Amino acid sequence: MVTVLESVESSTAGTVPFLQIKRVVKHFDEVVAVDDVSLEVAQGEIFALLGSSGCGKSTLLRMLAGFEQPTSGEILLAGQDIVTLAPYQRPINMMFQSYALFPHLSVWDNVAFGLRRDRLPRLEIEARVTQMLELVQLQAYARRKPHQLSGGQQQRVALARSLAKRPKLLLLDEPLGALDAKLRERTRLELVGIIEQVGVTCVMVTHDQDEAMVMASRIGVMNEGKILQIGRPSEIYETPDCRFVADFIGSVNLFDGVVEVDEADHVVIRSPECRHYVSHGITGTRGMAVHVCVRPEKIIVRQDLPGDDERESMQEVGFNIAHGVIKDLAYLGSLTTYHVELDAGAKLVKVTHTNAARHDAGALTWGDSVYVWWCGSDVVVLTR
Repeated sequence: MVTVLESVESSTAGTVPFLQIKRVVKHFDEVVAVDDVSLEVAQGEIFALLGSSGCGKSTLLRMLAGFEQPTSGEILLAGQDIVTLAPYQRPINMMFQSYALFPHLSVWDNVAFGLRRDRLPRLEIEARVTQMLELVQLQAYARRKPHQLSGGQQQRVALARSLAKRPKLLLLDEPLGALDAKLRERTRLELVGIIEQVGVTCVMVTHDQDEAMVMASRIGVMNEGKILQIGRPSEIYETPDCRFVADFIGSVNLFDGVVEVDEADHVVIRSPECRHYVSHGITGTRGMAVHVCVRPEKIIVRQDLPGDDERESMQEVGFNIAHGVIKDLAYLGSLTTYHVELDAGAKLVKVTHTNAARHDAGALTWGDSVYVWWCGSDVVVLTR
């Protein structure tokens, strides 16, 4: 079936964002599942909606697919409003977490299913199915049934079936959620490679931070129906713009403090644990309550005090340092994670140390008295 969108010229995507979501709201009775969400996705981009269960990301994906209708707002694809189109009229395919493969059909017939429903010519169906099976490297498994495949192979069959109809937009709902951890790690880059090779625009939802960071070109972090921050993975991780995003993405140490000095090129913040020197300005005022954010890998832990030459600048002497005791540690092979209880404030600080040497005679252990410190350029100050 030809939809209204199939007549849109390819040049349209170059003048406007390929996918536009404008102030979309979705109510389920008294519950606001999606709350005034707006975002834009470029053609060929892999965009991830990241958030915990119940944050609204799957509801937003279902509205893109046409399985749910927005209470208000607009959804435009290639400049055309698709809210009034039925799911089968949209040039969109969705791959579900369960893969939803037909157990009684072979791999070949699963991939061909949607093409047959569209009544494409037999030769075209054969050509497309062959092309898709080659793309996902499953030609040798064409006659097998889904139960005869591994989880990763089933995932690739579902992807081939979704791509066979050549959708303008591919939706992925927790695409690797059914795989074990080891297979999921191996499949992430494989899946990205296939999607990029086809060139299809993709929106995926996931609660797995690593999955979003590895697969997506940009991420939108959702909570309670709202998108709190949109950015590249490095932006989301290194420069979170609120406490929730900082705490949700990766591990973080958060200190509550008050701004003592507010200059254009540096800030000093007092917290119960220590005084923080931040080697850049912030949007704030003296006396304002803020959160100081330091990632565990940015912190150095050692039994002796740092020398002046180890500081980023002489201005930081006496700042960004605290004394404590190692209360717990976890050896993870490539990394060791230390939990240091500070003398002041009795706060636990998490530090990750790269195990660069095979045997470390000076390795720290439980009960050791240590100093932790960090550079002012590694501090992020959050005002909300």
